[in-house]
Parts: sequence; structure tokens; C-alpha cells
Amino acid sequence: QVQLVESGGGLVQSGESRRLSCVMSGDTLDYWAIGWFRQAPGKGREVVLCSTRGSESTYYEDSVKDRFSISRERAKNTVYLQMNSLKPADPGIYFCSARRPYICSVQESLYRYWGQGTQVTVSS
Repeated sequence: QVQLVESGGGLVQSGESRRLSCVMSGDTLDYWAIGWFRQAPGKGREVVLCSTRGSESTYYEDSVKDRFSISRERAKNTVYLQMNSLKPADPGIYFCSARRPYICSVQESLYRYWGQGTQVTVSS
């Protein structure tokens, strides 16, 4: 059974950086597209970016293109979301999610597995 566990959230100052981790168990990370979603306070869950390969990311928010990136450490079966220059608009609960086939999508319903989320709070 595939499980995803996010970690790395917390309280950060505006302009600082944070790296989130998403550890997959129950399967090999290489089989899955991994999306990162954010649920902002009072809003629904929206995809921020997605990765099918370690150096390839699909960005769904223009505001994060120069600040966020995804990487994979296959030896640890872990996906990282590097978040630089955090802004007050960035906070929320961040979820990693996994989809097969190995294709990113903006459609939340296509992602099969979800982590429990990790809270990111940005103080301004």
C-alpha cells in the first residue's frame, strides 16, 4: 500500500526558505508523478507544481516559478519541495500526492494517494 508522509513545514519569516519532504513507502517513487498542492486558509486545495522526473517540474502558479522547485532523492524514495523567498501568499497546508500514469495533471482527482499535509506559516 502506497503511503506518503510530508514534513518540513512550520513557521517561517517572509523572504526565508523552507524545504518540504515527501517520503513514499509501499512503492518505488520512479513509478509516480508527484504533485504538490496547497490548501490556503479558507480556500480549496490547488496544485502548485508537479514533477515526473528529478529535474523536471510543471508549474501551475506563475508566482512560484522562480522560487519553488522539486527534486527527487531516489535512494531515499523522497521528493523535496524547495521553497525560496516565501511570501505571505504562500502559506497553507502543503500536500504531496502521487499519480499514475507517470504524467502530471492539474486535476486533483487524478492523483491517487495523498499525504497528511504539512503546515507552512509565513509571517510578514
